[in-house]
Amino acid sequence: MAAAAARSLLGAGRAGCAGRAAAGLCCCSGSRASPHCTVAPQQQQQPPPAPTPDMKSYLWARYREAKKVTKDLVPSIMSNLLNPDAIFTNNEMSLSDIEIYGFDYDYTLVFYSKHLHTLIYNAARDLLINEHRYPAEIRKYDYDPNFAIRGLHYDVHRALLMKIDAFHYIQLGTVYRGFSVVPDEEVIAMYDGSHVPLEQMSDFYGKSSHGHTMKQFMDIFSLPEMTLLSCVNEYFLKNNIDYEPVHLYKDVKDSIRDVHIKGIMYRAIEADIEKYVCYAEQTRAVLRKLADHGKKIFLITNSPSSFVPFRKVNERGVLLWDKIHKLQKGQIYKQGNLYEFLKLTGWRGSKVLYFGDHIYSDLADLTLKHGWRTGAIIPELRSEIKIMNTEQYIQTMTWLQTLTGLLEHMQIYQDPDSQMILQEWKKERKEMREMTRNFFNSQFGSLFRTDQNPTYFLRRLSRFADIYMASLSCLLNYDLNYTFYPRRTPLQHELPTWSDQLCSGAFRIPLLQEMAQIK
Repeated sequence: MAAAAARSLLGAGRAGCAGRAAAGLCCCSGSRASPHCTVAPQQQQQPPPAPTPDMKSYLWARYREAKKVTKDLVPSIMSNLLNPDAIFTNNEMSLSDIEIYGFDYDYTLVFYSKHLHTLIYNAARDLLINEHRYPAEIRKYDYDPNFAIRGLHYDVHRALLMKIDAFHYIQLGTVYRGFSVVPDEEVIAMYDGSHVPLEQMSDFYGKSSHGHTMKQFMDIFSLPEMTLLSCVNEYFLKNNIDYEPVHLYKDVKDSIRDVHIKGIMYRAIEADIEKYVCYAEQTRAVLRKLADHGKKIFLITNSPSSFVPFRKVNERGVLLWDKIHKLQKGQIYKQGNLYEFLKLTGWRGSKVLYFGDHIYSDLADLTLKHGWRTGAIIPELRSEIKIMNTEQYIQTMTWLQTLTGLLEHMQIYQDPDSQMILQEWKKERKEMREMTRNFFNSQFGSLFRTDQNPTYFLRRLSRFADIYMASLSCLLNYDLNYTFYPRRTPLQHELPTWSDQLCSGAFRIPLLQEMAQIK
């Protein structure tokens, strides 16, 4: 039971359910509890039990009992920690079926130092000032690497940066105007609640078009862009300057784009590679391992979306005029695009596995239209799992889920004394939720979760990536015949007996002590 609870901290909150079961609070049958435990329909239809003469003593006794169970559970959870170097799977896939491995370049094959985002931010800020005539005073705002996280949405018309869950609900407390959090009441008034209508969201591939006012930032390179938007918004607000948010968004977007397409970033990197590029011996080891096993390897990066035939590049970097009938091993080709690449190689279907960090531009088309298997590189995953493995996080999350179970089961008591205690518990639960957000990012929390739901980012990750991992080096932990099996987690309507079996630990992700066995 304790091991099942540990594994669930990434997702469904099994620790709380296990704790509730041990405390006699869970409705599920058997010794283990469902991760989606809820009051059974037959129980809901029955009238609530009559209050005891001393409800305060009764409820606080249950509270203390649950707290003790949670405390006793933590040491066992700590002995079954998640492995930051594991590969996680959304869809069953066997590496024995993969003949061809493809890679994006930035943040897939190569990683950059923290200095790169500062470079992008500073260069784009200078373009805003020099070419778009923004006030020179915005130079006083330096890049803050700890402000934003990937996957956030930006309301172009309201100039608000926020976190949205998989169901299009805004996570209250994570809406920022400049660097100031917007009060929940104001957010609810602006959006008639906290739900963002579908017609305001970006399209299926994350692109904004006419009528779509919510831009989602999915690229790691977008972190400086979000920060620059917030800095300029902050300056205008602090100085009571009237401005059009749509123009600001477009100007910042164009400036960030120009840092890339005008070569500003690339020239700076080439001038000081040691400062900006992180060499990864393990990435070389991955490529060597694939080559030694006879796998075909290719790299696609930075192709334009328009249809352009491939051109061969000679050793001096000169584009040749030859017509390209097929792509030859050891040669370099420029221009072209994915569709031309597929025509020349004939590589279609599930024998190809492609890795990239951008869920939309790297992975979406490949899996939806061409049937390639896809692997998402999520560098943030490693640091988040390390946080989840800390005793403080485990204690907090286990108790948070147990407290949620207490509220769920004790809400049947409607007498004034009980309701007063339940309100105290709700207040504690809210404070703990804010605490768990601060474990990851004090403004926006985890990349993968809102308070209780998956984020919009995770929803797209689950749809477009067969597997995901922190870096390519994770492949070194797995044999090239290894099969990735997704955990079958219970649906909300499935029987508690099936959920009990899942809690037993038969389906699980690799833990720290297990990695040596699967290499």
